[in-house]
Parts: sequence; structure tokens; C-alpha cells
Amino acid sequence: MPTKRDYYEILGVDKQAAAQELKKAYRKKALEYHPDRNKSTDAEEKFKEVNEAYEVLSNPEKRQNYDQFGHAAFDPRTGFGGFGGPASGRTGRAGPFSYTFYTSGGTGEGVDFGFSDPFEIFESFFGGASPFRRQPAKPRYGLTVDFMEAMKGVEKTVVIDGKKHTIKIPAGADEGTRIRYQNFDVTLDVRPDARFKRDGADLFVDQAVSFSMAAVGGEVEVPTIDGEMKIRVRPGTQPGTLMRLSGQGALHLHGRSRGDLYVRLVVEVPKELTRRQKDLLRELEEN
Repeated sequence: MPTKRDYYEILGVDKQAAAQELKKAYRKKALEYHPDRNKSTDAEEKFKEVNEAYEVLSNPEKRQNYDQFGHAAFDPRTGFGGFGGPASGRTGRAGPFSYTFYTSGGTGEGVDFGFSDPFEIFESFFGGASPFRRQPAKPRYGLTVDFMEAMKGVEKTVVIDGKKHTIKIPAGADEGTRIRYQNFDVTLDVRPDARFKRDGADLFVDQAVSFSMAAVGGEVEVPTIDGEMKIRVRPGTQPGTLMRLSGQGALHLHGRSRGDLYVRLVVEVPKELTRRQKDLLRELEEN
């Protein structure tokens, strides 16, 4: 994933900028890069970048976290500020999960990693409408798609005002993604998946492993959006251990890279044991 630019640099302000200065800088940059005005190929990406910077820096709590941790404050892979420290077991958060992670790093608390629709931020800033439009705002329609359709991309045929339209859903689309057409906008509603949870381009899944496999190690197949994949479980794996599969997450919209898949290992403790199994466990406990 490309390195993100500094939010202060994006808005062209220094780190001591007051709220009024941030608003002035945001207005200038947002007007410059708004796709309704700027027709360059990278205008929409720059517009989103400006809105993301303003959303963070205009919020005192988010700004404080950013000043302390940088972009890592909003990256679920870091566990929010998980830097340095000796190898040990720790608890923290990543996306929708609380977990225990046995690796090097510090501890951290969960924060909201999501960002709002940049067009809604812009229109809210200007009183609910784009300053470029002389005509009424375009109508907006909702469209519901399945989780895997959003992951892979799909075409949907819908009827709007008595006419058929083919709506192209890009791979990596998410809840609330807005698809802009000449005469209307479409906002996506993505049905939840029974297995996968999502945070941005990163996906999360629980995988059950047996008590014995957690103790002695082995291989287990885990689901990905491209099919099953084998992963190795290390001996002595603890319940809640989080494993990262790089590049196995959702596709970044308007990009070619993918997020990561995080697998949380759920150790299943047997409810019924034979006498021999109980004796072996007692022997293990005594040693």
C-alpha cells in the first residue's frame, strides 16, 4: 500500500493551525479538487484525500491521536499505537475484534478507523449542496448487493423512472459506496456475511482449531474471498491469536492493491473426554 501523505501537508497548514485556519484551508483545497469542477484524472483521489485530512484534523480527539501516532492511529493492523516492546502476549483491538496477539508490540485501545463519504462532508460544509450546481441535486437511489458481489464486482440491472439501467458495482465496494451517474447517484447497501467482517479493505474471520492442534501445532484450512487456504498453526498457540494474511483482503477502490485478511484462532476445548484423555491431561498438568 502506498505511503499516505501527512494530513497537515495535504491541507497546507502547520501543526499549530487553529480551527478557523483549517476550515479556510479545507474550503480552498476542496473547491480546487472537486470532481464537478476539476476534470483531471486524479482530482477525485485528491478530493478524497483532502476530505480525509480535514475529517481527522477538525476533530480534536482524532487530531490528538494522529499527532501522537500518525496514520497508524487509524490502521487496524497496528492495534492502535502498537509500537515496540518485547515479545509477549497482549490484548487489543483490530477492526471489529478484540483479541490476544502473541508477538512483539505494545498495547492499545480500539478507535473508529472509518472515514465518512467525502461528498457528504463537502456538501455539509457548504450548507447541504455543491456550490457548482445550478440545477437541483441529483436523485439518489439505494441498491442492495451481497457481500461477495461487493468483493468481486458485479453488474445489476435496475429500473429507474421506467427505464432499465445497468449498474456496474466495482470490486471492493463497501457499505455506503456512492456510484455517480449523469442523472442520478446510487448508494450501496451491502448484506453482512456470515463468516467475514470488514474494516476498510481489511477482512476478519474466526477459525476454530482443536485443543490438541493449538497445543502441538498443525495445519488448518481457512476461508478467503478467493477460496480455502491452508495456514500453519504454531505449537502453543493461545486462544484469540490473530494471524495476518497479507493481500488477502478486499480490493482498494480506485487501486490495484488489496487489504489484508486477519484470522482469529478460536481454540475449541472438548466438552467430553475419555478416562484415558483425562489422565493424560492431568499428567500434563502435573508436569
